[in-house]
Amino acid sequence: MTALTELLTRHTGDLPGAVALVARGEQVEAAAVGSADAEGTVPMARDSLFRIASLTKPITAAAVLLLVDDGELALDDPIARWLPELASPVVVRTPSGPVDDVVPAVRPITVADLLTFRCGYGLAADMTLPAVDLLLQVLGHPAASPRALSPDEWLAALAQVPMLRQPGEAWLYNTGSDLQGVLISRVCGRPLPQFLAERLFEPLGMADTGFTVPTAALGRFTSAYRRGEEGLRLIDSPEGRWSAPPPFPSGAAGLVSTADDLLAYAKFLRDEGTAGGHRLLTRESVHRMTTDHLTPAQRQAARLFLHGQGWGYGGSVDVDPAEPWETPGRYGWVGGAGTALHLVPSTGTISVLLTQVELTSPEPTSLMTELWTHAAS
Repeated sequence: MTALTELLTRHTGDLPGAVALVARGEQVEAAAVGSADAEGTVPMARDSLFRIASLTKPITAAAVLLLVDDGELALDDPIARWLPELASPVVVRTPSGPVDDVVPAVRPITVADLLTFRCGYGLAADMTLPAVDLLLQVLGHPAASPRALSPDEWLAALAQVPMLRQPGEAWLYNTGSDLQGVLISRVCGRPLPQFLAERLFEPLGMADTGFTVPTAALGRFTSAYRRGEEGLRLIDSPEGRWSAPPPFPSGAAGLVSTADDLLAYAKFLRDEGTAGGHRLLTRESVHRMTTDHLTPAQRQAARLFLHGQGWGYGGSVDVDPAEPWETPGRYGWVGGAGTALHLVPSTGTISVLLTQVELTSPEPTSLMTELWTHAAS
């Protein structure tokens, strides 16, 4: 039994199963333990498919940067050119104030604002703030049922919600990535799933990544669970939500993938935007993506989500080595479905963790921190 297999096996009492990879250079350590379902009828395998939740975010951010490198848009461009619904946004006068006490935005929302999660829309540490509550009422909670709105309908609904903060003022979670997905579709004139498949997944060999699981692959698709008072509760089966194309392909949390597909994506970032000898992203874009863009005050205000880390584009960036696994510059993110992907550019170390039990809070699980410590050793 390898050290990684032993690490995962210690947690099979809490989880039906798990898959993990740790890559150091070209040497890859992989392990798959347990089952794809709580009944134990389908053994977990290295190529098992998982809902990766917020690990979608760094992939969507890279897709925006493909369009930047193409010259189709610029980081300082106002998004209203493509998203006219947000041409004249309003902001609540104070974050705790009523949603009908608003002022105009002091400047347009830019592409960079979406990427850094400082666009004024999103989840705050205090979910009871009136503007956040209205946002959740109108768009639904990210962890809830699939959205029945089309991208155009979703954007029209968002336009009726006042922003919580002025553009550039504060880091707010999640909504920026969904806006990035709609922006990509509007700019390229194609649905988001098609653009990602053509420009990222096919060149990177990510054959199992997408917004839908083909019928032929359903046997590899894990069941999804939520922890409750009586144990694990099934919230989505392989034949459920991802068996058909979604009305709203979420750039924040809509993808399914495998450990090796995510490894391929992380290697693409590690290799400064290249794959198979071909350049997909410029070095400058990869550097921007994996560099912290927040002020100390913004990091502190977002501590519930970021735990003191900074934010690049689509993922967090370690700033201080506060924990044994943290290295300044380490880039990645955690998904609410129980997933994690991290890259340390200075060493080339990559870690991938996939489980199918939802997190109960923004705090990383003990399995995650143990894996990160193992990867750092």
